[in-house]
Amino acid sequence: MNISKLSVTNILITINIALYLLCAISSGNFVDIDLETLLDFGAMNGLLVVAKEQWYRVFSAMFLHGGAMHIAMNMISLYIVGRVVEMYFGKVAYIVLYITTGLFGAMVSLYIHTNSVGMGASGAIFGIFGAMIGFFVAHKEHLGPKGKEIFKKFGTILALNLFLGLSISSIDMSAHIGGLVMGLVGGFVIAKNPKALWIYTASSLVLLYLFVGLLQSHYVQIYQIVA
Repeated sequence: MNISKLSVTNILITINIALYLLCAISSGNFVDIDLETLLDFGAMNGLLVVAKEQWYRVFSAMFLHGGAMHIAMNMISLYIVGRVVEMYFGKVAYIVLYITTGLFGAMVSLYIHTNSVGMGASGAIFGIFGAMIGFFVAHKEHLGPKGKEIFKKFGTILALNLFLGLSISSIDMSAHIGGLVMGLVGGFVIAKNPKALWIYTASSLVLLYLFVGLLQSHYVQIYQIVA
């Protein structure tokens, strides 16, 4: 099998669906998975992540979903935008953008929602949406009619997702906006100079490291814990 021909988007969708099925089987409910099961599989909770130093949850929560509608909406969105981002940026940059924006979105969510259970791929999905917008902004002078049409479609889909997020109280907009901003910056930088991928990656790791310290200080102030 030629690894270079594998679709990163299809792999991500497969991982998300496989984990959803495992959670659903474990909980005995394929429509609405209970929070205890989700936490057992690595969902985020601020006190567990920061106070108990279970930082792996920031990553694992990106691949978990709480219900059938949740994963269906996210995987449809990932399928739509992921294939385009993979084509424009390449597999390596796509993976870097997906992971870094997802992590940053999760960190922002932990700062805003200090004691709720969080999970989902939407932070990363909004991140690659942002990366695609960043790409079009970086190359706006060279966009032909087809490029402008794609840009408008992406803008419309993004606007609808943001409107939906604002309309439904259970949707975590902090993760969406955090991922979107990170993706917009990363997409613009990489689109301007693909060789700057390593600079974006290193800068993202430094920023995430600093965010860990910010979260620890934030939780100490709120809960008087020693992180």
